[in-house]
Amino acid sequence: MSSETDTDDGPGFDSLRYEKDETKDGRVARIVLDRPERYNAISRSMPREIREAVERANADDDVHVIVLTGAGDAFCAGYDLVEFAESEGAAGSQEMPWDPMQDYRLMKQNTEDFMSLWRSYKPVVCAINGDAVAGGSDIALCADIILMSEEARIGYPPARVWGCPTTAMWVYRLGAEGAKRMLLTGDLIDGEEAEEMGLVYRAVPDEELEDAVDELVGRMHGIPTNQLMMQKLMINQAYDSMGIENTQRFATIFDGMARHTPEGMRFKERCEEVGFQQAVRERDSGEPIDEM
Repeated sequence: MSSETDTDDGPGFDSLRYEKDETKDGRVARIVLDRPERYNAISRSMPREIREAVERANADDDVHVIVLTGAGDAFCAGYDLVEFAESEGAAGSQEMPWDPMQDYRLMKQNTEDFMSLWRSYKPVVCAINGDAVAGGSDIALCADIILMSEEARIGYPPARVWGCPTTAMWVYRLGAEGAKRMLLTGDLIDGEEAEEMGLVYRAVPDEELEDAVDELVGRMHGIPTNQLMMQKLMINQAYDSMGIENTQRFATIFDGMARHTPEGMRFKERCEEVGFQQAVRERDSGEPIDEM
């Protein structure tokens, strides 16, 4: 995307930037996840701010297309485990006894905030410029069309312990077998493999990503917003008919369960003991988790 952008004059955000590309006559809005020092990890405010930015773009009659990307070297490293896993107490895991409905209410709101990208009346093109991991993959996979750097990685390692992808978009993008291949391993794959699997529309070398996004957006931003809205609503309703809401309900409940299983609670304790980076290395090493 061109660098000639203007920051919108609306309310500011803590975790992202909202900009309009003036080289496209303001027809393209950019949502940039902007916590590069934490690899754009999800803070408590980020899900809500994503929804608010989408709402701002949808309310702007000049905007036809939204581009979502990350600042710095990553797209999004998932939930900020310094905040949610290393800290003592109930962050990420409740003190027992666990109230599953309290957990569900919080995580379902985050799921709905991420899904504002999917439900946006205006198409969302995601540019995965760096790793999109765990909750970061949840965000990316809610976009309509995804372009990805070949060097970037995407995956959901918490499927091994301490998570279930609440948006469940792996199922709807890959089908049953592809989703099981990713979620029964917790593997990370690069952009080339993600394209081969059909997870993303296109993967290109990192230095070509902006041009590839520009080319695609250039074919869309001149189309009337009513036409874009009709096509997107028509396609999305097919997924509604397939039960995406029910799948997400189960996934969000299971995400809470995964953080409160004996293994999940031990993972949280391990994060507090040795830091989340070491705990994640142990979890993702391939060694039997129940023996760690």
